[in-house]
Amino acid sequence: MEINKNKNKNKQEGFKPNLYWLYAILTIGIIALNFWDFNSVSKSVKYSDFQKYVEKGYVTDVLVITNKQEIEANITNESVAEIFKTSAEEAEKVSNPTIVVKIPSADSFSEYINSLDESIRSNINISYDQDSNLIENFFWSIGPFLIIIIIWVLLARRMGGGGGGPAIFNVGKSKAHLFEGGDKGRVTFKDVAGLAEAKQEVQEIVEFLKNPKRYTNLGGKIPKGALLVGPPGTGKTLLAKAVAGEANVPFFSLSGSDFVEMFVGVGASRVRDLFRQAKEKSPCIIFIDEIDAVGRARGKNPNMSSNDERENTLNQLLTEMDGFGTNSGVIILAATNRADILDKALLRAGRFDRQIHVELPDIVERKEIFQVHLRPLKLEEGMDIDFLSKQTPGFSGADIANVCNEAALIAARKNKDAVQKQDFLDAVDRIIGGLERKNKIMTKSEKRSIAIHESGHATISWLLEHANPLVKVTIVPRGKALGAAWYLPEERQLTTKEQMLDEICAILGGRAAEEVFLSHISTGALNDLERVTKQAFSMITYYGMSNLLPNICYYDSTGQSDFGFSKPYSEDTAKIIDAEVKKLIEEQYERAKNILKENAAKHNELANLLVEREVIFSEDLERIFGKRPWGSRTDELIQENNSVATENPKEDNKEEEVNENSNSESKNNDVNN
Repeated sequence: MEINKNKNKNKQEGFKPNLYWLYAILTIGIIALNFWDFNSVSKSVKYSDFQKYVEKGYVTDVLVITNKQEIEANITNESVAEIFKTSAEEAEKVSNPTIVVKIPSADSFSEYINSLDESIRSNINISYDQDSNLIENFFWSIGPFLIIIIIWVLLARRMGGGGGGPAIFNVGKSKAHLFEGGDKGRVTFKDVAGLAEAKQEVQEIVEFLKNPKRYTNLGGKIPKGALLVGPPGTGKTLLAKAVAGEANVPFFSLSGSDFVEMFVGVGASRVRDLFRQAKEKSPCIIFIDEIDAVGRARGKNPNMSSNDERENTLNQLLTEMDGFGTNSGVIILAATNRADILDKALLRAGRFDRQIHVELPDIVERKEIFQVHLRPLKLEEGMDIDFLSKQTPGFSGADIANVCNEAALIAARKNKDAVQKQDFLDAVDRIIGGLERKNKIMTKSEKRSIAIHESGHATISWLLEHANPLVKVTIVPRGKALGAAWYLPEERQLTTKEQMLDEICAILGGRAAEEVFLSHISTGALNDLERVTKQAFSMITYYGMSNLLPNICYYDSTGQSDFGFSKPYSEDTAKIIDAEVKKLIEEQYERAKNILKENAAKHNELANLLVEREVIFSEDLERIFGKRPWGSRTDELIQENNSVATENPKEDNKEEEVNENSNSESKNNDVNN
């Protein structure tokens, strides 16, 4: 999509003045003042007449220009009337009168001067010189002025950010990029996979821009603004571009930081200019990305005594949003992933009437996103897109695009003719765990310790019902991790206490295996202990899953409460929380050790296999421990969606998908430092 602000404007003919003409006039004026003495006069005379004037005492100063055989002589004011043949009144107005005389040579002129009487010769000052280059004189005279003007123009353009003219006068202008309706390559809803609910919300905005009378005839008022809220990479900006592409109207795009400038009042001026341009282009859309840059709650600035330019910009934005007519056709879209810090006045009715949540895609939506990003790739026959969507839980749309691109690069690196399934698996591993470091030096004892640690995770996760099913385990270092285990989280909408306890037990399996089978513990469980502590603390303080503190939540989802200087509970309650967290972790740790002791032989077999192969898969665990009796809810969702798509092939465009938990964790890496 190309930016073209003057696409539909006709070229204007004729003279159009601008400030560059003013610069030219000033320069010419400076040159004229420097070279032109308005009251001075000069006259060329014969050499014989010059000799008469010398003998009469009219000549005072003589400049002999040797290379031109010419002299310039200053004369007395009393002789002006006689020499220039003018009246006495006019002669009095003349200043610096001179005469120019051609001489035979400088030597002959010197001989003539020496032949004069001493009384006459003593009144004449004679000097000799050569005529300098006119171009050199020109530049020495006006060069400093030209340099000052050029420096001033360059500084003005830099301060204003460029543009056609002295940009210092454009510093208060809006920096929004205008995408005109009808531009080629525009984004539409076909280019946005998933986001069924969000697209349904913004579809009303598109319909209003196309046919506003449909709503206004019934007395309805279209929302003035819509705020897109969601994690990074979920497609908020892409969705806003699709709205403009579908509506085929002008689209002003800018970032919240574009309003911020070092000059006082510039942000508010740019807001006014933005809305002025939008009204001229009505109907149109204004899209402000990362609006939290200027939309933060007021009154929380650390520099409380200073003038906050950001707050002034926000005040102007609030005024403009609630100032233009309801049905003016100017609609504002904004995007942020930090809606909790926005000012309440910005979110009230009449400004951003709607908050559209753009969440991480579920398994069905991930399949649609894969279908979009796989179009330009050359794939092997029979590529299973359902399998790819299962292997990427918690991935955003940007992450999936990165997976597809990384898979293509891996296939090209291996000189393949098409991208294969293994390339996608390698891409997922690369993005999650980092680059393999097979050349990292490790001793046999360290390798054995890492294998026992990772086998502990794998054993407990396989034997517990609610633990995440294992995909593969490796002891090949990746990134900062010396070993890692890949899991496949279930697509859940709710998580029970039993499920959270099983996950904690599985995470502690690595440390428990070290203590049970090696009789010592290491620093490899750093990441495990960090995750367990956070999850246990959340269960006690956020979800009310404690026997001593049941049904109590100290979490503020609005983000408005400030607990920076004090906790929302007393010191006695803090001691209870600490004791409950410690008790919960100890219980699951002992549970993990008991499970490992009961399955010691199978665990050792798995650890030995891991030392030998360095990478093992779920098939190896199934051979050692047997098949898990619990089915996968993710597989059930895929089967249900495929059956619905088969029964209703014509209703795919309605985006009626299963709404599953989009906040499931990505594949967990158990870091072994």
